[in-house]
Amino acid sequence: MRPSGYQSTAESLIVKVSPGDRRQVQRRLRELSLNAWCSADGQLRVEINNDVEAAQVHSVLQQFVATRAELVEWLEQCWE
Repeated sequence: MRPSGYQSTAESLIVKVSPGDRRQVQRRLRELSLNAWCSADGQLRVEINNDVEAAQVHSVLQQFVATRAELVEWLEQCWE
């Protein structure tokens, strides 16, 4: 399940994060020792080197871009 706001391209995964959330997302990713930065054009960029890092990025972003219904569905799946 991908939260709304995800867009895939051949080169990267682009995620729309509101400008107000961008710094919080960046801070959390850095706390997880991931290389994350805001580019000059205001986009949040993250270096992902392996599957674990990809899962961490997905988890952090889900907290900010998923709807309440998507988060409830995810939690219910975890309980099963």
